Amino acid sequence: MDFDAPAPSDDRLPPETRIGRAALRVADLDETTAFYRDVVGLAVLDRDGDRATLGVDGTALLVLERAPDRPDRGRSDAGLFHTAFRLPSRAALGEALARVRDRWRLDGASDHLVSEALYLDDPEGNGVEIYRDRPRDEWPVDDDGTVRMATDLLDVEGVAAAAGGPSADLVDDAPPGTDVGHMHLEVTSLSAFEAVYVAGLGFEVGMTDPNVRFVAAGGYHHHLGANTWQGRTTPAAGCGLAWFEVVVPDAAALEAIRERLDSVAADGDLDVVVDEREDGIAVTDADGIEVRIRAE
Repeated sequence: MDFDAPAPSDDRLPPETRIGRAALRVADLDETTAFYRDVVGLAVLDRDGDRATLGVDGTALLVLERAPDRPDRGRSDAGLFHTAFRLPSRAALGEALARVRDRWRLDGASDHLVSEALYLDDPEGNGVEIYRDRPRDEWPVDDDGTVRMATDLLDVEGVAAAAGGPSADLVDDAPPGTDVGHMHLEVTSLSAFEAVYVAGLGFEVGMTDPNVRFVAAGGYHHHLGANTWQGRTTPAAGCGLAWFEVVVPDAAALEAIRERLDSVAADGDLDVVVDEREDGIAVTDADGIEVRIRAE
């Protein structure tokens, strides 16, 4: 089955749009840095007493900011559900599984039809997904063109075998081609989420149910997820997600986002704070979640 990405339009993000870096506020910078290095497989690219930048093949993917004075995330606070690190192959996912089994604990594993995923929490309770996509021409698509996903049991041993099985040497590093494939948020309102990320930024709505929205650019299964499963009611304020990036291909796409945000705000349908940055703009939504948008 061939997969055709939808044609770009003036009110939608270009298909080349992707997620850039994610940043977390953490209480214990040493322990959290070690987790993302030793378990997820990211390299430490830069480090000082208050900040660590980790990534793959010289590309930054995760920023950890020491925030000892911030409280722990409250049970009612919006914020991060998980940061999803996307690997380039099933073999790489098997290598990640081996690291998790040897050095941490696996909390879940799912086959989503479009992808295969491992789930765990970092030392401070921030959710982590490590996954690999199946080829796009294998993704099931509903009659309306929406990519269909499910949550089935993962063939964990098949994934392990793709990396050579129990006899294979442990691989410490995530391979080149690893990136942040998507971010999944816990929000207080799905309609408010759509107002910012669909009407404002220009993502397209994909799979939905009463408590979940997936949105994407270019026909991807999702660049952003949002859920209300835990009944969060207050904005993010403590440790956890500090910000994440949406990267668009050029300055024209960035300007189009500015215009959409202005238009939606003028209609009174948008509760955000927009700040200009040297490399783009930062939007803080009503849940206290900051997304930074920059051109490639």
